[in-house]
Amino acid sequence: MRHRKKNQKLSKSVSQRKALIRSLVRSLFISERIKTITRRAKSLSSSAERLISFGKQGGIHSKRIAYSFLQDHLLVKKLFEDIAPRFNKTDGGYTRIIHLGKRKGDDAELSIIELTKLSEKKSRIKEGEKTSPKAVNIDNSGNEPKKEQKDSRSGLRKSLRKIFKKSKE
Repeated sequence: MRHRKKNQKLSKSVSQRKALIRSLVRSLFISERIKTITRRAKSLSSSAERLISFGKQGGIHSKRIAYSFLQDHLLVKKLFEDIAPRFNKTDGGYTRIIHLGKRKGDDAELSIIELTKLSEKKSRIKEGEKTSPKAVNIDNSGNEPKKEQKDSRSGLRKSLRKIFKKSKE
């Protein structure tokens, strides 16, 4: 019987499952929003929320526990100085799972898992302040986005259509 067994097996051995959850939590804290399979997102949610709770507590012991899980000093620093202070006034519910539907290839349920309070830069993008990702280049240096030039191949496409249209008639 599976009484009080809260983790899902995810068709992996214990060590592979731990490594998977660790890498997903790390990428969630780095980018604050990731796209994954729904079952993985649900298992990831509990680990991420537990680490954010440690970040809210502060203290050296909490930092050591977070480091033993994340294995990255810069990420622990980001967790304690950037992510956890956003959730000081909330008790739980630090992540949100948005279901996207099924993947075309293997019919797996996809979802986006994100932190409920995104950073200011991420929330501006979410609100629609910027245009679609095709029309905007975002620098990693934090500079102003540059608009891309119109695709130069559109004229070529039009002329090819005319050629093939004539040959069919």
